[in-house]
Amino acid sequence: MVYTSRTEEIMGLDALLTADEIAWRDKARTFSLERIQPQIDEDFEIQRLREELIPELGELGMLGMHINGYGCSGANAVSYGLVCYELEAVDTSWRTHVSVLGSLAMSSIAKFGSEEQKQEWLPAMARGEKAGCFGLTEPHGGSDPSNMKTTAVLDGDEWVINGAKRWIGIANIADVAIIWAQTDDAVRGFIVPTSTPGYVATPIAGKLSMRASIQCAIELTNVRIPKENMLPLAKGLGAPFKCLTEARYGIIWGVMGAARAVMDVAIERSQTREVFGKPIGAMQITQAKLADAFLEYEKGMLLSLHIGHMKDAGTLKHEQVSVGKLNNVREAIGIVSSMRSIMGGDGVTNEFPMMRHMMNLESVRTYEGTDEVHALVVGRALTGIEAFR
Repeated sequence: MVYTSRTEEIMGLDALLTADEIAWRDKARTFSLERIQPQIDEDFEIQRLREELIPELGELGMLGMHINGYGCSGANAVSYGLVCYELEAVDTSWRTHVSVLGSLAMSSIAKFGSEEQKQEWLPAMARGEKAGCFGLTEPHGGSDPSNMKTTAVLDGDEWVINGAKRWIGIANIADVAIIWAQTDDAVRGFIVPTSTPGYVATPIAGKLSMRASIQCAIELTNVRIPKENMLPLAKGLGAPFKCLTEARYGIIWGVMGAARAVMDVAIERSQTREVFGKPIGAMQITQAKLADAFLEYEKGMLLSLHIGHMKDAGTLKHEQVSVGKLNNVREAIGIVSSMRSIMGGDGVTNEFPMMRHMMNLESVRTYEGTDEVHALVVGRALTGIEAFR
């Protein structure tokens, strides 16, 4: 039997979804609860990525699921959002993996690759037999990818790539990396098999967040790839930004999954823990915290649905993605913090998921565009004035 969420029941979420969307959600929920949740606290503690689960995600059709053809599911945007929602309800790391594999690496090839590149890589990636990563962010650049120092120089029939990337998800286990580099005319994307000499991915140590995931520093030293490995339709930073928009869309939904998970735990705790002779849920201040959290959760879910419907209709603008990412991450962090307080001291232990979600969400607040960057995107849309520089 599929787990039933009290918050979803009160919101009436199912009435807003199609039967197919509910089926995707329930499939992702079952996988998350049965295959990820039983070991997630240990995975987080010892910083373990269970890469053996990636083919299972492929079998379920969840890798590149928004892509049509090439063995991909061709699901609608709301269905993809609901999968992200369920994965992040257990842990951010697994929503991130699906995002890196599908929304970034696979989308790069699907959007900008040649037919030969699509046929070579996408079916195997959709099955989870091959994994890909996405190398855009650089150590010095952060939120400013226009300051790109990685270069690609054409030498006969080969591109020679030199540079460095940082905070690149699963770069050490990926079979292929989509590397963005400056050429003599524009930023271009390149398909780089990770077995290529000169490619070195080193996991970043000391993380206190997203510990069931792997982010790496990549060094590219005279990496030589065939001329035909360039993505022919990708020219300029607009290309990787389109892939980032896909990934940010998943975040909008995912963080609401984290919010729902901690709310459901706090609701159950409020009904069973007694102090001063009655359940803490009978205290007005506890009910006020739960009510405030629920209001922001429901608004965040309605915003996710609105953005998903625009994406399905082909009317979604990138500033709306910024609205969703900025609002939902901000509110999810507030919800988790408030729900942690309801748990008292137990809320900081690994008996409950509050602190793990809280630490993970701090990473989500930072990657795929910081709060500040998305605020400036929205501000530019409202005023027509560029304020980044």
